[in-house]
Amino acid sequence: MKNNPSILLLLLLIISPLLLSPIGVEGGKRKIHITDDLDDVVDDEEDEAWKEWGKKKSSEEFDPPPSDFDNMELSQIQEEIMKRQTGPAFGFVKLRLGIPRDKNMVAELAMKWTQLLRTGALGVKFMGIDLGTIMFNVEDGHKVLELKEFILSQDEAYEIKIGDQVFRRPGDPPIEVVAEKLRRSKEEEETDEHEEL
Repeated sequence: MKNNPSILLLLLLIISPLLLSPIGVEGGKRKIHITDDLDDVVDDEEDEAWKEWGKKKSSEEFDPPPSDFDNMELSQIQEEIMKRQTGPAFGFVKLRLGIPRDKNMVAELAMKWTQLLRTGALGVKFMGIDLGTIMFNVEDGHKVLELKEFILSQDEAYEIKIGDQVFRRPGDPPIEVVAEKLRRSKEEEETDEHEEL
């Protein structure tokens, strides 16, 4: 093909408007102009958490412990101490009796509870101690009451022990009473089996 000046001139005339026009530079996008006059716009999409974001949190009001423990019962004193627990705390969960388990089932349960509470922003680690007991370690002692509610909501748990305090669902007898009933019923079954022979 020969270099024909008329063809080159024609190509130059076609291409030059595309190169020099603003449409070619911006890729054909339309500009949207937003005015600064937004007085008539109602923005009601913010929730309370968004409004509070970035603000300094006011420190919780200091609630000193009672000065006179002489007139209080031991359970009331322990409750006051639990309110002000700040460091790490640990305790034990007794699992329901009479349910056959192996060490893998206990380990899986401990891992399940650890992961559930991690998603709920509670730094708690559970470890299986034996076939009927799981130990826990909570990093922030203020979260102990939330932890207690969680554990007692689990079907596998019977009671939780933190320090000298034992918590169980309302109406449940102490675990020693349940263990004694299970032992008696097992003994009765064994005697019934011996009588049948």
